[in-house]
Amino acid sequence: MENTADISIMGCGWLGLPLAEKLVQNGFRVKGSTTTAAKLDVLQEKQIKPYLIHLDEDYLDEEQLASFLDTKVLVLNIPPRIRSGQGDQLLPKLLRLRKAMLESPVSRVLFVSSTAVYLDLNRIVKEEDIHFTEEQEPDNILLQAERVFQDREDWVTTIVRFGGLVGENRQPGRFMAGKVNLPDGDAPVNLIHLDDCLAILYRILEQDLWGCTYNACADEHPLRKDFYTQAARAIGATPPTFLDMEATRFKRINSDRLKQDLAYNFLHPDPMLFF
Repeated sequence: MENTADISIMGCGWLGLPLAEKLVQNGFRVKGSTTTAAKLDVLQEKQIKPYLIHLDEDYLDEEQLASFLDTKVLVLNIPPRIRSGQGDQLLPKLLRLRKAMLESPVSRVLFVSSTAVYLDLNRIVKEEDIHFTEEQEPDNILLQAERVFQDREDWVTTIVRFGGLVGENRQPGRFMAGKVNLPDGDAPVNLIHLDDCLAILYRILEQDLWGCTYNACADEHPLRKDFYTQAARAIGATPPTFLDMEATRFKRINSDRLKQDLAYNFLHPDPMLFF
């Protein structure tokens, strides 16, 4: 990809904003969207062309969206917020976005997804294991979100399924601190540091790796009880406790395809050293 290429990043939050900054620093002209008016000045100061975009039907500004989509490459980084009960709002938003994209020059899509799309298979999980989700949970929201942008004649999509995101101001010790009798203490964690997220997304854009699907998790997968105990102690919080001798449901995400195709070595391969 030439440095003069335009890239639009939908969702300049915890991940999208530093990605946009990295691209600008490397000579790319970047458009960035936010749903928060107060953040427009932040984007402008960082030489990111700012757009206030809501994909809700009642607030959709079609002219603004069309201008934002006047680009060849679109990075989609829209958190599904499934845990907060807002997952059912994701697909209608993505379908409105896709409709607008059909009238745009977008030809490449980089879709940030999650390893939560996989079922707990109690073993190592690779990209091809998505067929279990397709068979057993065809209505899975994350799976449907990916499908919205796949298999299109209008553009080609690469999907990156990140593990749990850690780094910057995200302190995993806060998530479980002080909680008791938690399940699945012997399950391996699937995590990735922000530094690796940024390096991986940048390398995909730089190397024009399109039409691919990649898992992206740190090499090491410590036990849930070990990781969250150390994470809590690292911030001076009360460590959580876990149930003993409980049946454990898990998946251990494999990222070998990404490492091979991108010739990539993780900057932070061991989550126990994230702190």
